[in-house]
Amino acid sequence: MYILNIETSTKNCSVSIGYEEKVIDVLEYAGENYSHAEKLHIFIRDILKRNQLKPSDLTAVSVSKGPGSYTGLRIGVSAAKGLAYALDIPLIAVPTLHSLAKKVKPGSPAFIIPLIDARRMEVYSAVYNQNHELIRQVKAEILEDNIFNHYLDKQKVYFVGDAVEKTKTLINHKNAIFLDEKFPSAKEMHVLSYQKLLKKEFEDVAYFEPFYLKDFIITTKK
Repeated sequence: MYILNIETSTKNCSVSIGYEEKVIDVLEYAGENYSHAEKLHIFIRDILKRNQLKPSDLTAVSVSKGPGSYTGLRIGVSAAKGLAYALDIPLIAVPTLHSLAKKVKPGSPAFIIPLIDARRMEVYSAVYNQNHELIRQVKAEILEDNIFNHYLDKQKVYFVGDAVEKTKTLINHKNAIFLDEKFPSAKEMHVLSYQKLLKKEFEDVAYFEPFYLKDFIITTKK
C-alpha cells in the first residue's frame, strides 16, 4: 500500500511516500522561483531510491489538483498521469486547500481558512472546521478587511498559506490567528490520498485535468 504523493501547486516542489496511513519520507524544496520542472522527477527518483523502492512497488500515485499555479499544477499532474499510465496504477487527486488546512491540528472549535496567493489582492480560499471538514467551497476572491467576519465573529479562525502576509495587513480581529506555514506539502496530502485509496476514489488518467479555478491568461509585453 505505498502511495507516491506529488504537490506542485505553489512554489513548494514536494513529494512524499506513504505506507498505509503513515508518511515514511518527504522531499521538498520551496525556492523564490518555481523549480518544479528541474526538481520534480529528480525528487521522485531519489525518494524511491533512498527507501529502497521501485516504481512497480507503488499502489497508487496522488497529485495535488489545485487551485494554484497554472504551470506548477500542469507539471505535477503530467508527472502523476505519466506514472499512473506507465505503471497501470490508480491516479488520486487531492484538493490543494484541504491538504493545506491539514497543517492545523484538530482541536477546540475553530475555523480553518487556507489561503493561496492568486496575485495582487486576490486569494484562493476555502473554509474548514476544526476536524478538517469543508464548510464553504473554494473561491477566488478579493481580500477586504471584513471578508471573513462571518467566521471571525463566531470563534477563532486559523489562517494558513502563502497569502497570510497580505491578509494580516487587512484583518485586525481578536479571533484571527495567523500561522507561519506558507505552502501545502505532500506530507499532509498522504492521509487524504490514503482515504481516497481505501474508498477507491480514483481519477480517469486520460481525462483528468487540474482544478485551475480561474482561466489562464497569457500576457505580452507592450
